[in-house]
Amino acid sequence: MGGPARDPWHLEPFFEHLEWERNLAPRTLAAYRREVEGFRDFATGELARGGVAEVEAVDVRAWLAHLRSRGLAPRSLQRSLAALRTWFRFLAAEGLVAANPAELVPHPRVERRLPPTLPADAVGRMLDGIPDTPAGRRDRAVLELLYGAGLRVGELVGIGLDDLRLSERLVRVAGKGRKERIVPFGGKAEAAIRAYLPERARWRAGGPRDDGDPLFVNQRGGRLTDRSVRRILDGAVRRTADLYNVHPHALRHAFATHLLEAGMDLRAIQELLGHASLATTQIYTHVDLARLMEVYRNSHPKA
Repeated sequence: MGGPARDPWHLEPFFEHLEWERNLAPRTLAAYRREVEGFRDFATGELARGGVAEVEAVDVRAWLAHLRSRGLAPRSLQRSLAALRTWFRFLAAEGLVAANPAELVPHPRVERRLPPTLPADAVGRMLDGIPDTPAGRRDRAVLELLYGAGLRVGELVGIGLDDLRLSERLVRVAGKGRKERIVPFGGKAEAAIRAYLPERARWRAGGPRDDGDPLFVNQRGGRLTDRSVRRILDGAVRRTADLYNVHPHALRHAFATHLLEAGMDLRAIQELLGHASLATTQIYTHVDLARLMEVYRNSHPKA
């Protein structure tokens, strides 16, 4: 008998299920592991529980109260509860627990915050301010594609050269759950990528050969990281006088909002963004309404 079979918490079968059956990305898998192992350690040490069969809803509530006492935000508490619900749902399906105690615990309330929206002209000024240098040509290609295709940063850095169909202005990306989709992009992104590709070829000549031939690389030829993209955007923002503290995801929000303002159907935007649910995309209708009300208040004489 192996170790996991004698584990009263049944962690490894759950993590294997997430990795091989649900095909979760490594970062998501690590987040589940962190949340579930944290609860296991708390339940063992603070509550003297000997395994999953002894866990009750009050224990899950105690865990969330513990996290709250450490200063975690409601959204972080929601993520932790969602991980526990998924874990116990798996255990119940395997016949390892009789019920899912986490289902009896309500989600912590989170104040709905609209994502920040960058005006189209501000995005244009930011991109136009990038210097025409070898690194600058790479940086512009990164940000033009991030905005022009509405990509997540993780999707962008995961693009390989063979994922790009430049003449058709299409790119294949792996989204959440490693679900692939084909996304179009515009002429400005195409022009920026074409200007960057000679620099990429020069950098890749001396770079590593075990990283899947990424589209976006550093000057040593290696794949760009999420942190690298953050630095690229920070540099572009610093050169734009009226912008500050712009997160890379703000370009994805801007992509969706600007398409909605131009009249694109919400379901089409859902497909482009790779959202599994239309409810996720519908936040942009709230953004659009918020901007409409702001324009009304600033311009109507009776507002």
